[in-house]
Amino acid sequence: MLRVLTLATLFPDAVRPNFGVFVERQTLGLAALDDVAVHVVAPLGLSPFPLALHPTYRALSRLPEREGWKGLPVDRPRFLNLPATQGRFHVAALVRRLGPHLTRLRDTFPFDVIDAEFFFPDGPAAVELGRHFGVPVSIKARGADIHHWGHAPATAAQVRAAGRAADGLLAVSQSMADDIAAAGIDRPVRVHRTGIDRSRFGTIDRATARERLGITGPLVVSLGALIPRKGHRIVLEAVAALPGVGLWIVGGGPDQAALAARIAELGIADRVRLCGAMPHGDLPDLLAAADVMALASSSEGLANAWVEALASGTPIVIPDAGAAREVVTAPAAGRIVARDASAFAQGIAAILSQPVDRQATQTVVEAFSWERNALELCEHLLGLVAARR
Repeated sequence: MLRVLTLATLFPDAVRPNFGVFVERQTLGLAALDDVAVHVVAPLGLSPFPLALHPTYRALSRLPEREGWKGLPVDRPRFLNLPATQGRFHVAALVRRLGPHLTRLRDTFPFDVIDAEFFFPDGPAAVELGRHFGVPVSIKARGADIHHWGHAPATAAQVRAAGRAADGLLAVSQSMADDIAAAGIDRPVRVHRTGIDRSRFGTIDRATARERLGITGPLVVSLGALIPRKGHRIVLEAVAALPGVGLWIVGGGPDQAALAARIAELGIADRVRLCGAMPHGDLPDLLAAADVMALASSSEGLANAWVEALASGTPIVIPDAGAAREVVTAPAAGRIVARDASAFAQGIAAILSQPVDRQATQTVVEAFSWERNALELCEHLLGLVAARR
């Protein structure tokens, strides 16, 4: 029996059901394997007074400290998140809280390995805790954990030290593995790609989905958090230059008011919709109905939105960021364009101008599978445990 402690500050909860759904899905796949037991520790970073009075922090503080989540045992210990410190003290606060917590947990769940799902703060904390409990540690890089935290002055040294000390490293793409090396961690990294829930994505008839959602004309979807890095404003301005094309922007975040103001300035409120955060269960219909999924991110690891769109038969338009060239490997997958509104408009127009072979689009990501993801992760973790013994 392999007993895995999954450490994930990026994991869904009742307040944020879409927060790290890909980590949830990976963990569910691992736990479903024979002779594998998984216990999730998903710490919540809460700020002190007066920020603790913010509605989001208040809602998070009311979450149960231990619960069953879709069949997984999940602990949600709280740790102190000090504002305006650029993450400098996150790891120390996390270790201070998790040390006693994991000591108690080992009485009932003597974990063999710690699987850290994000490089910061999960990775450095996992390395320190692994040393204390004498178990190997794996750290997975997904995107901003390396692109931001791996280069930020307050945290870069902690990220590098953890990457060099961990027993094994995973990355969502080869480009992400290259970015780990560029951050100063020069050691082997195993590529561990995401999966696709094929019972949901790629099973919906496009005409039925469009009728259900009331879509009649060409539709572009831009899917991701409403933050500058995701580039929704670029897609918005690209669609403004394409008469008759609609745009649905799906996601929540601090840029919502600025995007709404820009929509009004451009006079395109009749064909652009700010949908807000959407339950992950509603995305298969939307991606099946869309003609293009366009996302102008300045950085990515390997975006789940890319592969879920392609699995739905919907081509993508994206910049040359992260694993873009590992996903857009054929014309049926879409276009890689410069990160500006003019280039995005041209890429979207090129796709809309010709019939799409949706089966060929789906074929591009046929190797992405949650079953394969789980088996590869299990093999990786078993190898770390065997090497330590």
